[in-house]
Amino acid sequence: MNNNLSSLQVKDIGEQGLLERLQRFCPPDVIGDDAAVLTTNPNKSLVVTTDMLVDGVHFSDVTTSPEDAGWRAAAANLSDLAAMGAFPLGITVGLGLPGDISVNWVERLYQGMTECLQKYNVPIVGGDIVRSPITTLAITAFGQATPDFIIRRSAAQVGYAIVVTGIHGASRAGLELLLHPEIGQNLKTEEKAALITAHQRPNPRLDVIPILKEILISPCPIPIAGMDSSDGLADAVLQICRASHVGAVLEYSQITIPKAFEKWLTAAQAREYTLYGGEDFELVLCLPQDTAETLVKQLSTDAAIIGTITPDLTVLLHDQNQKIPDQILSLNQGFKHFTK
Repeated sequence: MNNNLSSLQVKDIGEQGLLERLQRFCPPDVIGDDAAVLTTNPNKSLVVTTDMLVDGVHFSDVTTSPEDAGWRAAAANLSDLAAMGAFPLGITVGLGLPGDISVNWVERLYQGMTECLQKYNVPIVGGDIVRSPITTLAITAFGQATPDFIIRRSAAQVGYAIVVTGIHGASRAGLELLLHPEIGQNLKTEEKAALITAHQRPNPRLDVIPILKEILISPCPIPIAGMDSSDGLADAVLQICRASHVGAVLEYSQITIPKAFEKWLTAAQAREYTLYGGEDFELVLCLPQDTAETLVKQLSTDAAIIGTITPDLTVLLHDQNQKIPDQILSLNQGFKHFTK
């Protein structure tokens, strides 16, 4: 790599110079006006979501390369679209940057975003850049959904099964391994790599949506509740129940715990990572039992039915193997902004 290029800073080329460099990540026929124009099909709904990442809160040079930060930022927004039952159309990117940040760092950030987006044929269609004392990345993603097939948190009904599309806790474990490499001495190289990849390169579950739509072919599709698990498995279930004015019983023995956890975590730590770790970007869906069983069969082996929606307003964690006592779950647990 040319040292002169890698040492070039944003303040050396200014906003327009940086924009020129970043426009190559966008389709040329979209960039140039004051706003992007995205064509949607008739009888479709436009779905919009925004997510922010801040240096020192969501990523750091200790655990995340610029490419990985870009990937995770894109994945977080695509995951929100998947949680609504939408297919992505494009994203815009807002950047707050210190003037002395490396141009190379910013380009590598965009390269990571592009690597994630290309998997789903999603373009970067615009954005904005401002000076900021802290590196901040704000992405707005646009998606398209069929009006009668939009997944909402408020649609859970008593008797519905609760489905997770994959395992939880791996991202949190990967973060801990990056922060404290010495704690993973009992893990095989491939086990450690898998957990770290889960944190640095999560995959939004857009693949679930066409499978779910195929299962639900009907003149009048049944309502489905759901959201993604970016803030943790327990948080997702609690948020759905609160929006739907229902409760739930989660069967802990049905929740898949990564086998690698047994080698370096206590049972309590494994439970904490699984329920509250966050940033796994799986989907948590509530739907009728027979539909849930069909969906799980068509997804990977990590998908599972983990509980049932109840008329109570509490979310109970139960273990039929009686290894842990019953526990009422709360939104006060897990990571929250603005709290210690």
